[in-house]
Amino acid sequence: MILDESGNLYGTTYNGGASSVNCPYGCGTVFEMSPGKDGEWTETLLYSFQGYAQDGMEPAGGLVFDAAGNLYGTTMRGGAHGEGTVFKLARQKGGGFLETVLYSFCSVGTYCSDGSAPVGGVVLDSGGNLYGTTSFGGLANGTVFELTPGANGQWSERVLHAFLGSEGSTPFATLIVDTAGNLYGMTGGPNGGPFCSGLSTAFELSLGQNGTWSFSVLHSFPPPGGQDGSCSTAPLVRDGAGHLYGTTYLGGAYGAGTVFALAPGPAGGWVEKILHSFDINDGAQPYAGLILDEHGNLLGTLSSGGRNGFGSVFKLTPDGQGRWTETILHDFTGLDGTSPYAGLVSDHAGHLYGTTYYGGYLSDCYYDGCGVVFEVTP
Repeated sequence: MILDESGNLYGTTYNGGASSVNCPYGCGTVFEMSPGKDGEWTETLLYSFQGYAQDGMEPAGGLVFDAAGNLYGTTMRGGAHGEGTVFKLARQKGGGFLETVLYSFCSVGTYCSDGSAPVGGVVLDSGGNLYGTTSFGGLANGTVFELTPGANGQWSERVLHAFLGSEGSTPFATLIVDTAGNLYGMTGGPNGGPFCSGLSTAFELSLGQNGTWSFSVLHSFPPPGGQDGSCSTAPLVRDGAGHLYGTTYLGGAYGAGTVFALAPGPAGGWVEKILHSFDINDGAQPYAGLILDEHGNLLGTLSSGGRNGFGSVFKLTPDGQGRWTETILHDFTGLDGTSPYAGLVSDHAGHLYGTTYYGGYLSDCYYDGCGVVFEVTP
């Protein structure tokens, strides 16, 4: 989720919302959570997707604000060609939001050379351009794309990079952008067969003075089974010194995933270090990325394992000597959520907010509920 200056939370649901011919159980939603004076929160449904040619379906990624408070995101499927969209929810003067599809993927080429299935969200640069990834299309292994607004209100798409197998494949993670406009991301989402059977990589796209982009692999992770960590669906986070931090879903000392750091090397290139390997007791399989607090701590979620087997929230604290100590902040019980696949957001008081994929025990979804929005208080 994302947080505005008033403390309201905004996020997406993959399914649910108003039913339609395309989605009897709903094509997904955009929602807002607003805090009340009594500590209670109120949910407002901002938009229900209709599916396919209308406006897309299954928004798997998060949202991003522009300076005017408009929201941007992606749907993994649907749109004019059924291969996903980028959408905008424009804030209206009288209240509410107006939805517009900015781009429908698979508009170019027999093999979706402009990309297909954007699982991650989009990021905005200082010029109002949007950047994201598609998990397929391009050369079949996914793309990095740019959407540029035009004077007539139309948006034009450009593929900045199409992945070769040796560069990684199926980028699921949302990109991050630094102050110079360079982009960083991860590849390694599931690709049809065994989960994350392909090569996972951390990569950079550097913006040149003439508007060209240069692609480089910062680090290659081995296939599942390596202690270096493998398989990443999570975005990176960057600190003030330019170090990058991320998670791998598998691998590490116990095979349950890792937290890693990438630092620029003294002789060029990047140096990777495993900060922590998860086991089933503290939680396992971090699907989401990390947040970095003002003290340099890393915080995140684990989608499974932990004391009750439903996942957990963790913190890694540096000691200044290169070592990191893990603290479990919360173990989910099922009633308060199950399987936190999404990452966290923090307010000014250090309260953490997130979502779980299942749990809550309402009867609408399976046996354990449709998921929850949760808060972890220091």
